[in-house]
Amino acid sequence: MPVNTHAGEPRRPPFDATAARRLREALGMTPAHVAYGIRAAYGIPVSPATVASWELGESAPTESELTALAGALWCAPGELLGAPGTLREYRLAAGLAPDALALRIGMDQAGYERLEAGGKWGGSERQAAALAETLDLPLPALLRFTGQDAKLSELLTSAATTRWQAYVRPVGKLVPVSKQRIQEVLQALHADYQASMAATLNWGGGDGTGESGEAGRAFLDGILAEFWARIGDLP
Repeated sequence: MPVNTHAGEPRRPPFDATAARRLREALGMTPAHVAYGIRAAYGIPVSPATVASWELGESAPTESELTALAGALWCAPGELLGAPGTLREYRLAAGLAPDALALRIGMDQAGYERLEAGGKWGGSERQAAALAETLDLPLPALLRFTGQDAKLSELLTSAATTRWQAYVRPVGKLVPVSKQRIQEVLQALHADYQASMAATLNWGGGDGTGESGEAGRAFLDGILAEFWARIGDLP
C-alpha cells in the first residue's frame, strides 16, 4: 500500500508496518497506549489514529517519530525498518543520530551529513573501517558508500574483456577473500562474457557484430551484481 507523503515533509525511513503492529500486540498495548508513551517520553504529539495509520501502511513515521515509537515499543529502531539500502537507513537501523555516528567514525558531522545526502566519500581507510563496524555494513554496501564500487566495476570489466589473471590482485585489495576464490570468479566472468559475444556472432545470416556488442554491453552493465552473486557469503 502506498505511503502518503507531501512536499516539504521530512524524509521518512522504510517502515515495517507489520513489525510495528506485531510488537505492539506482543506487549498487550493499544494504539492509544503507544501514542501516550510517545507523547509522555518524547514530547511528540502523536494520536492513536496516527499510530493505527502507521500500522496499516497508510503513512510512515518520520525519523524522530520512529525513534520514539521504538522506545514506546521497547525495541531497537532497526526492528521497525525494512531491509536498509541507503547509508541513512543503515544509520537508523543502528539507532544512531548523525552526530553520534560522525563522532564514532572520527568525522565531522557536516562532512558525514554531506555523505548521507549523496556526497562523495572523502574519509580515510580507518574511517571506512569504523563506519563498517559501527553500522555492521556488508562489504557491497561499504564499497558503494565509499565510492569503491565504481573502481571494482572497472576492474571486473577489464577482467572480463581482457586477461582476467592480471586483475586477481587488484580485485583482492578491495574484496578480502582468498586468491583462489577471486581467480575462480574472474575466470568464470571472463568465460561467460566471451561466450555471450561468440553466441551472438553466430546468430542468423549476418556477421552479428551489432548483436554481439549489445549482448556484451548488457553483460558488463550487470557485472558488479553478478560478481557479488558469484562471490557468495563473505567471511
